[in-house]
Amino acid sequence: MPKPTQKKRTEKKTLNLALQGGGAHGAFTWGVVDALLEDGRFAFEGITATSAGSMNAVVLTDGFMKGGVQGARAALENFWREISNAGAVWGVMRPSTWDAFECWMPFLKFLEIDDLNDSFALGMGEAMNWTFSPYQTNPLNLNPLRDILNKTIDFDAVNRCRTHCLFISATNVRTGSGKVFRTGEIMVETLLASAALPNMFQAVEIGGESYWDGGYVGNPSLWPLFYESACRDILLVHINPIVRPEIPRRGYAIQNRLNEITFNASLLKELRAIAFVRKLVTDDMLRPEHKKKYRDILMHAIRTDTVMNDLSIASKYDTSWNFLTTLRDLGRKQAQEWVRKNYTAINVRPTVNLHEDYLNA
Repeated sequence: MPKPTQKKRTEKKTLNLALQGGGAHGAFTWGVVDALLEDGRFAFEGITATSAGSMNAVVLTDGFMKGGVQGARAALENFWREISNAGAVWGVMRPSTWDAFECWMPFLKFLEIDDLNDSFALGMGEAMNWTFSPYQTNPLNLNPLRDILNKTIDFDAVNRCRTHCLFISATNVRTGSGKVFRTGEIMVETLLASAALPNMFQAVEIGGESYWDGGYVGNPSLWPLFYESACRDILLVHINPIVRPEIPRRGYAIQNRLNEITFNASLLKELRAIAFVRKLVTDDMLRPEHKKKYRDILMHAIRTDTVMNDLSIASKYDTSWNFLTTLRDLGRKQAQEWVRKNYTAINVRPTVNLHEDYLNA
């Protein structure tokens, strides 16, 4: 008979994953997911995601359909390798938006700025992105990411997945409301829409509606997990820092912090709702006839404030393989440490205090 420790090691615990977006910083989430898969003690029921988180979620699902856990890990590495290769081919650390830079490259040369990762160059680039729309700078709507997604993902296989459900967020441009695409609705346009920052990409049309990045309405959207998942545990993997100790003073840094605050706002609202319902449930404030309508959601989180605060804004566009794998390794380390500390609490109790860790920050 196996020893008790061996039995404990193989005990499966179910989690829902909530994956934020954040450009190349999504490689951190790759590392987190890779470590959870490697651990072997976790099953996922639902995965809700936005932008780069959506890429990780769908690539994971595609790989899992082809080869189980090892297939998922291999698919994630292959996807990020393709992202890095595309960056090298396009010759800039910002491969998905090269067209947006072409119009102002002569001006940068005039100012003797050759490094697009230079802070001033980055600030100029952001200013030009907001001055000229992607409909002007990229009228053909070229996007290398489309080719990578079509090359690396079997969307038919993804939509056949029954081991877990996908919830991919995008923002309806016309109504300003959120749209969640579920398993069965996932296609390349879904992922492009989820990551379509309006100053960098044309809106993506799906079913007669136009969509922008999902981070404006859900980064990521947690509510589908409340209603469409039996599991109460949600592991939130952060990319955007909630707290930054320094006050931004340069234009590009101010814009970056505004984006972080905006993209975190919808998440904080959902966490506040979870905290409110949790108080109703745990303090027995609900009438008996209403108790079955509410669930005590168990929140867990892998925060990146200390990790991402040390990275430059330009690093969101750094697709060099060395940088991506560095982030992956940081994500793996953070995940392994989180599992070591919190494995016994999963499916039992939350491991974050919503008020102290988020709402009173």
